[in-house]
Amino acid sequence: MLRPLLLVLLCSSTIWVSSVTAAVTYDSKAIVVNGKRRILLSGSIHYPRSTPEMWPDLIQKAKDGGLDVIQTYVFWNGHEPSPGQYYFEDRYDLVKFVKLVQQAGLYVNLRIGPYVCAEWNFGGFPVWLKYVPGISFRTDNGPFKAAMQKFTEKIVNMMKQEKLFEPQGGPIILSQIENELDPVEYDIGAPAKAYGQWAGKMAVALNTGVPWIMCKQEDAPDPVINTCNAFYCENFRPNKSYKPKMWTEAWSGWFTAFGSPVPYRPAEDLAFGIARFIQNGGSYANYYMYHGGTNFGRTAGGPFVATSYDYDAPLDEYGMKL
Repeated sequence: MLRPLLLVLLCSSTIWVSSVTAAVTYDSKAIVVNGKRRILLSGSIHYPRSTPEMWPDLIQKAKDGGLDVIQTYVFWNGHEPSPGQYYFEDRYDLVKFVKLVQQAGLYVNLRIGPYVCAEWNFGGFPVWLKYVPGISFRTDNGPFKAAMQKFTEKIVNMMKQEKLFEPQGGPIILSQIENELDPVEYDIGAPAKAYGQWAGKMAVALNTGVPWIMCKQEDAPDPVINTCNAFYCENFRPNKSYKPKMWTEAWSGWFTAFGSPVPYRPAEDLAFGIARFIQNGGSYANYYMYHGGTNFGRTAGGPFVATSYDYDAPLDEYGMKL
């Protein structure tokens, strides 16, 4: 009788510990999921650049390719085409996309931005935003910070309501605020730096239960993790020794531009870059892109960016394996 009782107590203890430690943290070596350090391989799939009918197959192929995480931006101008008028249907059904990733047994890195670049029209900003009186983008500006915070809170609250953050039992283990702010800080100086500090602290205060990251932002405020975007990141170091070494964009190729050659990166070069990164202490690497997809309508942005966003990714524009 004692042996079965001990087994029951041990099982109960294990369940209790799992529920208590069902959180995402980090240390100097890695992201820690449910008490375990993880080396995480990730791939970018942007939900509006494919159709909902394609999503299950794309996600499954990513899983079959050995990925642990699907990374995506959130596209403000697709979700709020007019002030206060939100759209989360069809290709912009973010909740459906995240739940499909969860059903496949993968994690999500949700890059809320809401500035995303991504060779996307206006960097993801809705056009109406530039007509807000007194606004100045991505700097210490009241109207911009109010609008940016409102949308960020909208997305975070939606994810919370659907219980999609990992401590709630969901797949989201990482979130990103802002995107590649370093060049803006260099150009604008103190006002942009103040904005970056505010953005990081604002995000952390939303209490998602998962770490926040800022890519290409050397002065990301604690506890936000600054990360690397580049063709090679083996020599990257985070701004604090207790933060893990993360590579949010390992470029699998490059965007296609009208009048330019179609970009190509040898798979061996990409694989060797990832291997060197891991060898040098890296623990999270994301293939940008794993599936590039299509710039439907007038969503392409940047210097002559083509309709195809193939990006020489492992899955081509149509979701076929290369």
